[in-house]
Amino acid sequence: MRHVLVIGAGPAGLAAALAASDAGASVTLLDAGDGLGGQYWRHLPPQRPSRRESRLHHGWAAFERLQGRIGRADAIEVLTEAQVWAIETADAVTAQVLLGPTDAAGREARALTADAIVLAPGAHDRTLPFPGWHLPGVFSAGAAQALAKGERIAVGRRAVVAGAGPFLLPVAQSLTAAGATVLGVFEAARPRALARGWLPKPWKLLGTAHKGRELAGYLAHHLAHRVPYRPGRAVVEARGDGRVEEVVIARLDADWAPVPGTERTLAADAVCVSHGFTPRLELPIAAGCEIGPDRFVRVDPDQRTSVEGVYAAGEITGIGGVDAALVEGRIAGHRAAGGDRSAMGSAPRRARAAAELTRRIEAAHGIRPGWTSWLRDDTVVCRCEEVPYGRLRAVAAATEQRSLRSVKLTTRAGLGICQARMCGRTVESLIGADPSSGADTSDRRPLAAPVRLGDLAGLPTAPDGA
Repeated sequence: MRHVLVIGAGPAGLAAALAASDAGASVTLLDAGDGLGGQYWRHLPPQRPSRRESRLHHGWAAFERLQGRIGRADAIEVLTEAQVWAIETADAVTAQVLLGPTDAAGREARALTADAIVLAPGAHDRTLPFPGWHLPGVFSAGAAQALAKGERIAVGRRAVVAGAGPFLLPVAQSLTAAGATVLGVFEAARPRALARGWLPKPWKLLGTAHKGRELAGYLAHHLAHRVPYRPGRAVVEARGDGRVEEVVIARLDADWAPVPGTERTLAADAVCVSHGFTPRLELPIAAGCEIGPDRFVRVDPDQRTSVEGVYAAGEITGIGGVDAALVEGRIAGHRAAGGDRSAMGSAPRRARAAAELTRRIEAAHGIRPGWTSWLRDDTVVCRCEEVPYGRLRAVAAATEQRSLRSVKLTTRAGLGICQARMCGRTVESLIGADPSSGADTSDRRPLAAPVRLGDLAGLPTAPDGA
């Protein structure tokens, strides 16, 4: 019996684990969180349940079906609070894992081998900096939604949701459901860009027609709560004494540069911002997977990466939402278990439809270069190390360097506790770094997660089962 290791228990990982089990493999499903569902189905803790939790989530019934089937499957072992910090492929596919609460001392170290690994670690918010974004009260949209879903906490009484992409709509819905007043959703893409991205050849979106029903649900919710949607606008500054008290909204041109004279100030105590997502590439890079020029893991139609025995699914292969993650996970798990391709039914067709949705999201909402014009010299770029834009530019110019490594060492941008997860791609863009070779990129980390020296000292000398 083949053994498949699935890393990540979000939609892609759950689908992969079940597909591998259905194809006859034994499965170990790992997630760094304390439960299943990942960031998408971030549910309430058992000590604070809700009788109607489904109202906080899209597709909650699908999650309950997946979770129930996994709980009943004898061939699936679930390990939560399992942090994978490295992957080795020299002799066999091996994941180095620490079991226990994050950052706790004395976590159990295990080295898990498998015939195949499915990587499904997901993605995190990409947030472009703006003056005042370091003030308390500015949140990534994902963090705001996580607090609303997982804790029923609204991050403010009067909130602004801004950035780019369809994700802004469910964030606004989650905030109003948690009791906040959302002053508006400000989408950076202009109406013409949205039309160019979404309207051509509409028949190619027939496979994702149910997304139209989701959109209608968001529109109905926003109309009921009087939440305006304003395309072609962005938060270009947050102001306040010790915390956010007001934000400046400006209209943008086609390149996302603010149009002078269009600034408008709103009183607000929370700003929730997302400009898309950054795939979590640490583990794929550690495994040696090829990364494409679009900064996603390259896979074939079977979700197979360039490394033998390693498959990838979900947002590390492209930002396409939950439907893409589910179908890619199903294909990856089935093929990782040695399942026959002819037994996958409609999954390949659905995967093509999901890929079209991914392409449209980028075409309509992708980041444009003019955003840098809303920065000032004192705008903090790296919040962990408090590195301002002016210093970053001055050091890069003085040292005549576009190397990310050099600029990090001379300015400390990207060397803080988040290890460049929040600012890395922004720094690359601002200094003109070239990450295409894969060597000079903020995505490459020898250790995929922080590890205590004591944990390293206690590592096993041979993989489990060797």
